[in-house]
Amino acid sequence: MQHRGEIIKSAIYKSGYSITYLSKRLSKSKRWVYLMFKKKEVSLDLILQIGKIIHHDFTEEIKVFDTIKNKPEDNQNNNYWKNKYLTLLENFNELLKEFIQKK
Repeated sequence: MQHRGEIIKSAIYKSGYSITYLSKRLSKSKRWVYLMFKKKEVSLDLILQIGKIIHHDFTEEIKVFDTIKNKPEDNQNNNYWKNKYLTLLENFNELLKEFIQKK
């Protein structure tokens, strides 16, 4: 299994961005970043977020991204969840409006 923390650490050092810059952009402490480097498992969401900050594509180094790349049938599934989220968000906004009007 790949050690994602080490992969991230290497990419950050190669990028030229400082740990201070990254920690501020993530709203985390520098200590948190250094502890993340020691973790074998780091969430894919966090890896993608770091990749955006340091302008690095981790899909070549972290093999699990190969299995979740978009396939045509995945787009239908993505649309389903997107529409479900939008419906829930609209319902929440309506409830929020009702709640505010009652006050």
